[in-house]
Amino acid sequence: MDHLDMKILSALQRDGQTSMARLSEQVGLSLSACHRRVKLLESSGKIANYTARLSRKAVGLEIQIFIEVKLASQRKEHITAFEKAIRHMPEVLECHMISGEFDYLIRLAARNTEAYERLYRDRLSEIPSVTQMKTLLSLSTVKEFQGYHLE
Repeated sequence: MDHLDMKILSALQRDGQTSMARLSEQVGLSLSACHRRVKLLESSGKIANYTARLSRKAVGLEIQIFIEVKLASQRKEHITAFEKAIRHMPEVLECHMISGEFDYLIRLAARNTEAYERLYRDRLSEIPSVTQMKTLLSLSTVKEFQGYHLE
């Protein structure tokens, strides 16, 4: 990847619906050269997909929650069971294996505290390998993810 690829990726992160003509102007390439580079970035997996970034609150997800999770052990079967259960929960936006006191960090969004409590009681607390969960309620978002810093 060179600086032009980085410029293309940065521009597409800001606006994935931009026209190829506008993108080529922004990065200083001919339309055909820009189109060829975008296709290469897509086929190489650097552009994974195109999506719409929704407003969490506008779609009725009023709260954002982070959960630190500790497993019973680091045995392969505990890790596999936990990760399989999390992958089947569409409410979970992200799940990261982390270092430190806890084993995983989960981010999710819910309509309200009652909806989160139901998820917590009925699904999260039922994962057999989980021994401890610490809920952190986000009071406000100072900076939302807007894309990777590439330039």
